[in-house]
Amino acid sequence: MENIASGFKYFYKLHKKYPTVQEIDNFEFLPSARSIQRKFGGVIAVRKYLKLSGQHDLTKGEHSSKRASKINRRASGIKKEVSRYLVNRFGARFVRREYFIIDDKRTRIDFFVNYKGGKFLIDVFYPNSRHNLIGCLNSKLKKYNNKFMPKKSLVIFLQMNDKIDSFELERILKNKKNKLKNNQHLMGMEEFKAFCRRKEPLEAS
Repeated sequence: MENIASGFKYFYKLHKKYPTVQEIDNFEFLPSARSIQRKFGGVIAVRKYLKLSGQHDLTKGEHSSKRASKINRRASGIKKEVSRYLVNRFGARFVRREYFIIDDKRTRIDFFVNYKGGKFLIDVFYPNSRHNLIGCLNSKLKKYNNKFMPKKSLVIFLQMNDKIDSFELERILKNKKNKLKNNQHLMGMEEFKAFCRRKEPLEAS
């Protein structure tokens, strides 16, 4: 437990806060959250044992509320950025936002774009780490591999964390057991812009 305590304190020294479960998994001075679960009964138990100030369970209460608010603000900002780019590139008439892809009034995508020769779908997200990106991608694949989803539509999973470069994305896809289908692509913003430059906009009528 002393090693755990030292790792928590060192993380706090670096980041001015104690680590979440995902941050524990990515911090080299701490064992994995799964290991902590096996040996000590979980991260919440460790926080209580160490008598850390504030909320022990960071998935609840004020911490969770602040985190959700931050995520929502960031999501709104990055979607506005993507929207501006798409409208400038393809024209407002040919870019649909928050588009229901199947007729259940629940399943929708961030953007639906028509271009000369076809169309593509875009699912925008911001992973805060490599670990988080893999989790987000797995969740999205379940959604897009649903039997009711269009099978031939080109789908772009657009991750907006510029600290995760294209080489890292290639490594993730190479090592991933659950592979993307031929019509599914994971991209960062720069690669996505290059992709869009290869698509000819429809002529305005």
